[in-house]
Amino acid sequence: MSDLNDIRIFLAVAKERSFIAAARHLSMTAPTVTRAVSALEEALGVQLLLRTTRHVSLTSAGAVYAARIEPLMEAFEAVADEVRAETGHAAGLIRLNVPLSLGQRILPDVVSGFRVENPGIAVSMTLTDRFIDIVSDSFDLAIRISEPPRDKSTIWRKICPVRRMLVASPGYLAANGTPKSPDDLNEAACIAYDEEALSETWELAFAGRTRKVRAGRILAGNNGELTARLAENGEGIALLPSFIVEKAIAEGRLVQILHDWQAPELWLTLYYPPYEKLPMRVAKFSDFFENFVTTVRPV
Repeated sequence: MSDLNDIRIFLAVAKERSFIAAARHLSMTAPTVTRAVSALEEALGVQLLLRTTRHVSLTSAGAVYAARIEPLMEAFEAVADEVRAETGHAAGLIRLNVPLSLGQRILPDVVSGFRVENPGIAVSMTLTDRFIDIVSDSFDLAIRISEPPRDKSTIWRKICPVRRMLVASPGYLAANGTPKSPDDLNEAACIAYDEEALSETWELAFAGRTRKVRAGRILAGNNGELTARLAENGEGIALLPSFIVEKAIAEGRLVQILHDWQAPELWLTLYYPPYEKLPMRVAKFSDFFENFVTTVRPV
């Protein structure tokens, strides 16, 4: 009988159409993946994959095998999860996708604490500020800070609101004056924080009044830490999540301005593929993460 792990590896290669991408997905080395697929082919006595220097494709036998074996493997994993749930034991791999700034600041402590409680669960972490397709990119969980979700193809769970602040350096304010209202903001000095590093529009509200300010005419970045450092260097004014700028404010490198004017609320949200039932390992991590960011180290 074929080794179940070899079958899992073959299915990953079949899905990714690449030994390297499958190895990355499984947190393995490419040679290990290659050996597992070769062992499966030898056990079955058929060639499952066509390999060239540029890409990997399924043979007709490989396509039939993948189509028949994948639902069986999914059923096997579901039964295994049910058995683990009965004993409270969780195992397996979780692939996470997390924004860069949030991941660098809290993910090491989150994962270390989670692993103490769940040593049987492996964690693969990818940090990026761009929005990803959680299904096609094969992630079990994506963490995002964004406006309320509109995506209907995924499952999502709001964790907590994330407050944003308008900030500038003391040097910038000394040279240009401290704005008393959004009308005083110089749009040329407003630094955009946008996933495509393009301009953005700040919608600010106070006491029933609203103002729109266009940021990014001169400077725009797709990372919060970068945008914060530009503001610290006196390049202008930025609108950023509080967890990115709170230390710089406490140390006097940035100053919050226009305290009363608020931008639309962002949410820290967990996104999942369209599971029929959340795998136990993913549910455990979600609960641990929510407790961490709402009680241990609020964002």
